Amino acid sequence: MTNAKILVVEDEAIVAKDLQHRLVRFGYTVPVIASSGEEAINQAVEISPDLVLMDIKLKGKMDGIEAAQEIHKHLDIPIIYLTAYADESTLIRAKIAEPFCYLLKPFKEKELQTNIEITLYKHGLERQLKVNKKWLDALLRSISDGVIASDLQELVTFMNPVAENLTGWKQEEAYGRHSSEIFNIANAETHNPIESPIIKVLQDGIIVSIPAETILITRDGEEIPIDDSAAPIKDDKDNITGAVLVFRDVSERKRAIEREELVVKWEEINQLKNDFLNLVSHELRSPLSNIKLMIQMIQVSTDTEETQRYLQLMEAECDRELGLINDLLDLQRLESSSYPIITPDALLLQQWLTWVIEPFQIRVQEHQQTLQLNLSSNLPPLFSDSTCLERIIVELLNNACKYTPLGGEIILSVSHNSSEVPAKTIITTSNSIEIPATELSRIFEKFYRLANADIWNQGGSGLGLPIVKKLVEQLQGNIQVESSNGWTTFTLTLTDL
Repeated sequence: MTNAKILVVEDEAIVAKDLQHRLVRFGYTVPVIASSGEEAINQAVEISPDLVLMDIKLKGKMDGIEAAQEIHKHLDIPIIYLTAYADESTLIRAKIAEPFCYLLKPFKEKELQTNIEITLYKHGLERQLKVNKKWLDALLRSISDGVIASDLQELVTFMNPVAENLTGWKQEEAYGRHSSEIFNIANAETHNPIESPIIKVLQDGIIVSIPAETILITRDGEEIPIDDSAAPIKDDKDNITGAVLVFRDVSERKRAIEREELVVKWEEINQLKNDFLNLVSHELRSPLSNIKLMIQMIQVSTDTEETQRYLQLMEAECDRELGLINDLLDLQRLESSSYPIITPDALLLQQWLTWVIEPFQIRVQEHQQTLQLNLSSNLPPLFSDSTCLERIIVELLNNACKYTPLGGEIILSVSHNSSEVPAKTIITTSNSIEIPATELSRIFEKFYRLANADIWNQGGSGLGLPIVKKLVEQLQGNIQVESSNGWTTFTLTLTDL
């Protein structure tokens, strides 16, 4: 290191001058020479040299070793001892001051220069290493994640303040303890312990993440939801020397997600409320207005036959109102699990379905529709609740009759699949009308009605199909809907209860 500034500490004036001349020839700067320990300390603080050549035996109360120790308290500079003494006690005292080199007098010029250059270079590396270490330490202490490092025995070697706060352990307490004692994690739902990811990192040498829904159990027993990852620490030869664990408190993130879910849920509830109000305003108000109008017509009518007709219409509107109220109550009971208990019966579907669809035969004829019943041969009895199943079939056929155009077809089919375990009975209703795919996905939603229902003059509460879906769930079955090529098909799959 050319132009390095060197402080020479030597109480023999001739030896000191000789040293100064040699050093100048080497290309170094020697601004001052100190002859005592006290003077060496003052000069070092004043000029801040790059290196000190320190004679151990100095005149006065303080020798070179004591002076070196005092200089180290103020400055981070390397010191080379120059001495004619190599006794054991002197060497032991010299080591305490951590010198970079120890030269015995007399020494050769080349030996002196070589040791000075090695010392300056080594000190430069150490200084850079200290700067890097401080920078890394500051970085690890300032990041918002917790950091825990361990050695190959899984013993804690480092913790940053965030890790201290989250675990409840101070670094000085955790140092040398097993990492699993400090980083105690478990499943959030079962509270079963989870193996520390550090173990797998040290075994496999790969980056490892903890499972979802993991909690950190602090020293005080507090539970904190976290996520983290662990990675191996490797030396310059790619050998694993330890592991580092980085983790963070995700409580706020979970609360934010929960808030978002609550907002979505509230929006859904608000939409249901709006749909319900729309239903009430239309489906309840319309019959009441009709009934009021009919009452007024009866009051001014003198024709007994006309009066009877209005009374019949009023009765139909009242039935419509009562049906809506019953649907609302049924759906509420189904959603609150207070629906009547299922009572399985042995249903002979060939006879039972013929009886169920009989009322629809007149209705389809009035609408110039056809209702076809297709039954597979040798259908076994189906053990199911007749009341629930009848309600499902009636609601599906009601929908089919309402939305099938004049001259359209309605097909009710039943088949049995005994090759599956358990065996399945499959009931399908198909009608010759196609529903757009955009509406098909919402067809089982409460209060949802097809966009063109009013165009077809088919009012409705939007409760029939949601009730069907809930009843199917009561029967432990499954229902699906498809619509293509001018047909809409509901497929009901049931097993014996």
